[in-house]
Amino acid sequence: MNLEAQKSWLLQAFVLVVALLGALLVGAVFILLANANPLEAYGVMLSGPFSSNFGFSETLVRTTPLLLVGLGIIISFRSGILNIGGEGQILMGAVTAAAIALACPELPAVLLLPVVLLGGAAAGGLWGGLAGWLKARLAVNEILSTVMLNQIAAQMYLFLIRLFLLDPEEVAFGTGVPQTALVTNAIWLDRLIPGTRLHTGFLLAVILAILVYVFLWRTTVGFRIRAVGQGPEAARYAGINVEKYLVLAMTLGGAFAGLAGAVEVVGVHHRALEDISAGYGFTGIVAALFGRLHPLGIIPASVLFGALILGADMMQRAVHVPSSIVLVIQGLVILFVVSADLVLRKPELLGKLQFWSTKVTAEEGKCRG
Repeated sequence: MNLEAQKSWLLQAFVLVVALLGALLVGAVFILLANANPLEAYGVMLSGPFSSNFGFSETLVRTTPLLLVGLGIIISFRSGILNIGGEGQILMGAVTAAAIALACPELPAVLLLPVVLLGGAAAGGLWGGLAGWLKARLAVNEILSTVMLNQIAAQMYLFLIRLFLLDPEEVAFGTGVPQTALVTNAIWLDRLIPGTRLHTGFLLAVILAILVYVFLWRTTVGFRIRAVGQGPEAARYAGINVEKYLVLAMTLGGAFAGLAGAVEVVGVHHRALEDISAGYGFTGIVAALFGRLHPLGIIPASVLFGALILGADMMQRAVHVPSSIVLVIQGLVILFVVSADLVLRKPELLGKLQFWSTKVTAEEGKCRG
């Protein structure tokens, strides 16, 4: 990496860190309004995830789906498509994985586990590919289509786990909690640290991040996907089938989100339950942006946001901050990081802001004169 590239990466890292600190600073005001001590609250939030074996392992548990979703976001964003459909793709992957596992419990684990994971990825890929096809063939805005597909997926998911896939024990006891039965423990992912929930899905996600880097920067298909994102008209002029690669990018993006749902089923919850997505589909977008849309950069970014998610929960319990304040802080982090990413991508915005600031100052000077 040459000196100019190093300076660029350092500048980008600095801007993103400043954005994160700015979000926490504004969040401190809301913590004060909730009659809590911001220093104490942030102390718990930032140190808790790394202060114990439990905190470290739970951070990585949350990192895993963020990393998988983020990898899909990177592929679709690199093609020029804004994939906001991670939530729906996670749900489709989770319910498909659970359905396959419950339908074929007698299959040997060495066959069933890959089928379950691939089934979840395929379901997410189909859900993402549908939005990609609508964009490529009918010019449907991908933000609108993915958001609407999120809602459709959420309703389908709840319908399935409340009716056809509902745990028979919930029916027998009359509790009716919307969740499936436990999948066979033969396909539960092994624990990396005994006594914790950290599973081998984390290692799978890291390996896939490396493979996605190789795919995007070392293969012809990956180059074409990036070329379509950089300039679709130029790519078309060069003979690249733009529509084909848009659909492919969204299919791959959805597949990674669907895989995240499948991993949550076999690695963490061992069943499909109501809140399995836990907002990973949206937070994964922020992690991808924070990692500068790079498959290797998203690894530390996902760890950071996994820690922030866990730390926010710890903060809520330790200093009795209302859950709404936690959501506000998470929203501020998203807002500031996305804004910082926009500034990094379009530095001319800073020039416009400086222009308007100078103009306002000049007008104020005239008024005072």
